[in-house]
Amino acid sequence: MRIPPGMPLLAYKVLHIFSAFLLFAGLGALTLHAMGRGGRNDRGRRLAAIAHGVALVLLVVSGFGLLARLGLTHDWSWPAWVWAKLVIWLLLGGALMVRRFPAAAGWLWWVWPLLGGLAAAFALYKPEL
Repeated sequence: MRIPPGMPLLAYKVLHIFSAFLLFAGLGALTLHAMGRGGRNDRGRRLAAIAHGVALVLLVVSGFGLLARLGLTHDWSWPAWVWAKLVIWLLLGGALMVRRFPAAAGWLWWVWPLLGGLAAAFALYKPEL
């Protein structure tokens, strides 16, 4: 079996999963900070914000790499599950705003993993919406 050029599919998957872990670690820290449980440690908040941003970039790069390995490139007519995952990515990207709305942090603590689970379900089942 000949391996096609470029990064193998499994390497993209590992990078994508690592990026998701990093994203949720950052989101958890930012949410706790917004709830007042992170103390007044600006260094910790800054580290969480950096982890959040780096994870978002790695997620989108590895996600589009996975799409390329699956042969879903060169046009905007992606399946609905891809668009749904992009919307979730945007919502999680905007999650950095949690620090501006500390009253919402308590319920957002539960929303983040639900969005992550929904994104995972879209990736695994690839439903036609």
